[in-house]
Amino acid sequence: MIQQTIAVLGPGSWGTALSQVLNDNGHTVRIWGNNEQQMQEINATHTNQRYFKDVVLDEKITAYSDLSQALDGVDAILFVVPTKVTRMVAKQVAQVLDHNVHVLHASKGLEQGTHERISTVLSEEIPEELRGEIVVVSGPSHAEETIVRDITLISAASNDVKEAKYAQEVFSNDYFRLYTNTDVIGVETAGALKNIIAVGAGALHGLGFGDNAKAAIITRGLTEITRLGVAMGAKPLTYIGLSGVGDLIVTGTSIHSRNWRAGDALGRGEKLADIEKNMGMVIEGVSTAKVAYELSQQLNIDMPITEIIYRVLYEGLDAREGILEIMRRETRAENEF
Repeated sequence: MIQQTIAVLGPGSWGTALSQVLNDNGHTVRIWGNNEQQMQEINATHTNQRYFKDVVLDEKITAYSDLSQALDGVDAILFVVPTKVTRMVAKQVAQVLDHNVHVLHASKGLEQGTHERISTVLSEEIPEELRGEIVVVSGPSHAEETIVRDITLISAASNDVKEAKYAQEVFSNDYFRLYTNTDVIGVETAGALKNIIAVGAGALHGLGFGDNAKAAIITRGLTEITRLGVAMGAKPLTYIGLSGVGDLIVTGTSIHSRNWRAGDALGRGEKLADIEKNMGMVIEGVSTAKVAYELSQQLNIDMPITEIIYRVLYEGLDAREGILEIMRRETRAENEF
């Protein structure tokens, strides 16, 4: 295995877990974040208590609040920041980076306003002479399980197979395995849109519905995700892979998923503003629901579940009324696409 120096931008739960994976593989890992106190904690006590109460990180993982220092001489940069700040951080990277690097991202969302995928945002802001083709690292993965070295399988997607294989090589080990993929649009849209369905699945649970309803929303939700993704240029088969159905299952059925927990709280009658405040972490499904709804209108794609979730989140629709709307829709053949 090649030994690399890798900057992980974003000290959240997933960024921290991926930093440990890379460190386990013998790479030099630098975590960057703009919270000075959090960076000091990682360096002093080798913990990140905000996200992991009982995990001690390897002392070789170092944290930086100065971006230029974090990027000095690195071989690769891994973006794991919230979608809403990706463009801002990418601009900062472009200003201080002085050499060519591998650029990867492990975030899941679509940019509000532009409706762009994260790899598109990164490619627009980081000049070609400073990077190779962007690699998307995405799939069924809870940081809470990866951080304790539970078995995790995800995808590495890039328009350049060599870049995808680079990610595969630096990440893969006995408990963390990557498969390469060239369908960047499919992998990114699957990772972003499944968060919306996870909010809906959580809401069903909060409302008291059972496993039948859970299976229904996951299955029909996958149909909607595939519809929109294919309209954007993705390959249909991607959605039955790790980054598609795999990620949808893990996010739409687990209490580890902040999107599921947010939906569950909505179903139990809590207000969205209170949920977001209490969560303390970004709920990507909330912002992605708006982008996906707008895209579905723009591309004339039928996405009834997404529309209802959007209306619950942004227009105050009662969740039970939304469910009845879907159940009373005109009946149709299952394989209508």
